[in-house]
Amino acid sequence: MKIDEKCAFCGKTRREVKLLISGATGSICETCTENAANILKEQMAIIGKVKPFQIVPGTFPKPDDIKLFLDTYVIGQEYAKKYLSVAVYNHYKRLMQKDAGDDVEIEKSNIIMVGATGTGKTLLARTIARKLNVPFCIVDATVFTEAGYVGEDIESILTRLLQASDYDVDAAQRGIVFIDEIDKIARKGDNPSITRDVSGEGVQQGLLKMLEGSIALVPPQGGRKHPEQKMIPVDTKNILFICGGAFDGIEKKIAQRLNTRVVGYTASHHTNNYDRNDMLKYITPTDLKSFGLIPEIIGRLPILTYLNPLDRGTLRRILTEPKNSIIKQYIKLFEMDKIQLAFDDDVFDYIVDKSIEFKLGARGLRSIVETIMMNAMYEMPSGTQRKLHVTLQYAKENFENADVQRLQIA
Repeated sequence: MKIDEKCAFCGKTRREVKLLISGATGSICETCTENAANILKEQMAIIGKVKPFQIVPGTFPKPDDIKLFLDTYVIGQEYAKKYLSVAVYNHYKRLMQKDAGDDVEIEKSNIIMVGATGTGKTLLARTIARKLNVPFCIVDATVFTEAGYVGEDIESILTRLLQASDYDVDAAQRGIVFIDEIDKIARKGDNPSITRDVSGEGVQQGLLKMLEGSIALVPPQGGRKHPEQKMIPVDTKNILFICGGAFDGIEKKIAQRLNTRVVGYTASHHTNNYDRNDMLKYITPTDLKSFGLIPEIIGRLPILTYLNPLDRGTLRRILTEPKNSIIKQYIKLFEMDKIQLAFDDDVFDYIVDKSIEFKLGARGLRSIVETIMMNAMYEMPSGTQRKLHVTLQYAKENFENADVQRLQIA
């Protein structure tokens, strides 16, 4: 070992560094080794990796292609799927517009979906994310509070989008955000109060500039736990926002507006033409305002669509037809244990009837199937039986013996 050996890159001697790696014709220190490794990693990424979220003109899907893809996973809801497909397609076209060189600027059309719980709002968002070549994230509005209060800041929406785009800011600025449970930030009351509505109207006001388009300073690791981090500026002008919410009780406000409850000689003759089992089809921005959304945020969500309530036939199809249907998932779970699972058709009707009885919607189908199959999933992986045929009697016995009261919605 020579004491006067030097690093061939930085010139430091062995005494000046912690580690000096000697080779046949020279030496390198630990700092230069680390720097060389980082340079090599960056160059290999540039050479060998295609940049993600790169949109090539003429390759993005048309509205009917998007809807056809949604049809394979989501049963029914034709109206909402058509609106969503068009909104996403127009979003792609807006991204291409900057290369067109004309003076007509296409503004984005954020969308809001209204539908009862279990009708498929979140499923539509998750499914369409599979089809897109833009960053996509789903956030829950219930966790947000006004700046300065316990909870998450509005900017954490963009933090999730940055994470979905691998912190590629240009890609994130072309992304799509689905804000779920938007109805939970409705104004808590019409009367002004001395206390601040920090998780309601305060959040709506914080969302205004983001929905319309502004440059927000985004903390890459979340805002409050790492106050020392460097902020990343993100322009939301080209980010498409899709909002969804159940708006429980809004049917009453729609009915009041349509004057369907008026009785006596002053009753309107045309009220009998309304479908009282599906009042959401008559929803307007006025109803959103009366529910508790402020007019400014309604104006920034110009496309309003609704999801139909799920009838018995639709629930029956949801149970078996989609690519990732609940029954196919359970068949796959048993197949992984080399167990062949089969169902009688009348079992499906029984499951649907129970879901309607407990008013659980599409989500309730899984809860009921899980209750029926629980004993088999517990016992059969360790047993020798390799076939299970679920009959109506088997389904009834297992469901009725379980504690089903927990499924009941008051």
